[in-house]
Amino acid sequence: MKTAVVGAGTWGTALAILLIHNGHEVTLWTRSSDSAEEMSRTRRQKNLPEAVLQNEMIITSDIHEALTDKDMIVLAVPSIYVRETAKRMAPFVRHGQVIVSVSKGIEGDSLKTMSDIIEDEIPQADVAVLSGPSHAEEVSRFIPTTIVTGARSEKTARFIQDTFMSDCFRVYINPDIKGIEIGGALKNVVALAAGIADGLGYGDNSKAALITRGIAEITRLGVKMGCDIETFQGLSGIGDLIVTCASMHSRNRRAGILIGKGKSYQEAMTEVGQVVEGVYAAKAARQLADKYNVTMPIVSEINEVLFGNKSAEEAVKDLMLRDRRIENSGLKFDR
Repeated sequence: MKTAVVGAGTWGTALAILLIHNGHEVTLWTRSSDSAEEMSRTRRQKNLPEAVLQNEMIITSDIHEALTDKDMIVLAVPSIYVRETAKRMAPFVRHGQVIVSVSKGIEGDSLKTMSDIIEDEIPQADVAVLSGPSHAEEVSRFIPTTIVTGARSEKTARFIQDTFMSDCFRVYINPDIKGIEIGGALKNVVALAAGIADGLGYGDNSKAALITRGIAEITRLGVKMGCDIETFQGLSGIGDLIVTCASMHSRNRRAGILIGKGKSYQEAMTEVGQVVEGVYAAKAARQLADKYNVTMPIVSEINEVLFGNKSAEEAVKDLMLRDRRIENSGLKFDR
């Protein structure tokens, strides 16, 4: 299989390493010619110090070279660069070309998912998604990981499953593309909240509450948007949420910890040194909640902390003192 991975960040690089491990030919594209030269020479990615880029991997900054004559393209740039990169790719993508989006986010203003954006810019492509609890640091070291792919057709989903599946990377299929993407994008917002709780010195009880009530918020919104409730009970929902809220590999959690300790989101992002997707997703999540008339108190309070100068301590207090609720409105008491 000839594959191209567009985006040489940690996730794109990890997937390129995995695909070569699976026996495929891989070309990894980075927009920087200096980065392409350095990675080709050192066989390293600076943010994946334990990973080795196999000698068979071609690394280039030439988008035409990267995309020409490929069986599959994996788009792995940060969500804020997906539209710009898709526009750049469009002239070199043939009709029916499978493009697998592995970016997690919601576009500001348009409130479109990543697959929506790619279909806008490359309408001739067959766009699918791949998401789930999968830190690049672990995938690049072949630590067992399970993930889910979503596609318009079962044929495409099976094609992606067969390409990525290995002894260390198990892939499930799911037709609910939008649900997979909503879960993957909004879990980053809850992970910021979990990190803030850590930064404030709170404990496991607080984190469990955030994870549980966070998935409830994401599910309410996703179902209102037409997604399948079971998607949020799976790998791209509760699975991705658990790993992102619990691990120090998570840049969103790390940024949250810094915010909980009193830093602004700008200072936190600078210190983390990588794109913190949850900061961008937070505004979009609030807009989606308003658009679909869904109550999302964690999302609302995170926005106030990030952009409204509200203290993290006050936000936690307001969450705890909300009006009394029943946990599951679908259940009824006997009397």
